Amino acid sequence: MSEQLKKKRHSITILLAALMVLLMMSGCANQGGSTADVAGAVSPGDKVVINIGVQGATGIFSYARDTKAFEKAFEQVGAEVKWHEFASVPPHFEALASGRLDFGSTGGTPVIAGQTGGIDFKAIAVTGDGKKGNAILVPEGSDIQRIEDLKGKKIAVAKGSSAYNFLFQVINTVGLTGDDIELIQLQPDEARPALDSKAVDAWSVWEPYVTTATTQTGAQVLVDGEQLNILAPGFLIARTGFIETHPELTVTFLKTYEQLRQYYESHVEEVAAHFGQTKNVDADMLVKIMNNNTSLLSPITPEFAAAHQEQADFLYSINAIDKQLDTSLVLENKYIEQALKELEEEGKLETDTN
Repeated sequence: MSEQLKKKRHSITILLAALMVLLMMSGCANQGGSTADVAGAVSPGDKVVINIGVQGATGIFSYARDTKAFEKAFEQVGAEVKWHEFASVPPHFEALASGRLDFGSTGGTPVIAGQTGGIDFKAIAVTGDGKKGNAILVPEGSDIQRIEDLKGKKIAVAKGSSAYNFLFQVINTVGLTGDDIELIQLQPDEARPALDSKAVDAWSVWEPYVTTATTQTGAQVLVDGEQLNILAPGFLIARTGFIETHPELTVTFLKTYEQLRQYYESHVEEVAAHFGQTKNVDADMLVKIMNNNTSLLSPITPEFAAAHQEQADFLYSINAIDKQLDTSLVLENKYIEQALKELEEEGKLETDTN
């Protein structure tokens, strides 16, 4: 094995190992959560607090918090909602592990890290197929026209991210390996100016950075997951203790999410204008981002489950995780299946939105 590839594997191993240590430590610290963790529905006198994590200023959970959609749904059954904001995934999972978070949303890589670290959680629904969530960008006027042209090039990527996995999946389609490219470890705020100045030849990244770069600087999409039909599912995750204790509330959570998601998807300009006023973001840019990265709410189909397992197998193959996983052990469909069934019976499920 080349020294370069050893360094790449070592870097991603350290990143995921740090996340897993953090999760395992916090998991031992506090297994609390809702004030009332008793089986069944909420009993009179009980105070059930539902803790929901939000990351980013303009996503579905952010819109839900602004519109109090979950508060309205849960106050009907005597439950309270508390929001917890996170700047990145590790503290999000730390809170989940310590019992301070009941529901959240994340990509596939953190789900794998959480399972490897022994966190007691379940992935309870798929929120997106990830096909257009990741892309490889090249600067305007680049002579890189095909995937094969990446050989010998400097490629910016955040190691441990979904875009890192995506990059390797892409180059593998044309027979390239890590030895054939030069990885430059950069976070998005560093990678964008590096691409703009052509200090790097390409950038593997995710939305919303794909749309902002292509719109603002003329960067070009060399390839995205949709073109290669690469699935990278994202998930709603939940603390196992909560969903087993409160299955009815879990179904209510999923039903509320889906109704809000349908509104979010069908009123893009209205939602973008809301965020433009409340979050001081470019509403026109947000419309483009939302149209380029549509959401869904789905059971974890065999196709999604297989794609997630393949991602875990890849991380194991490069020694980024220290054990081979059966990812099906953290996938749970019964709550989303019940939620969608109830919405359909109530006439509230728009089957043609995805």
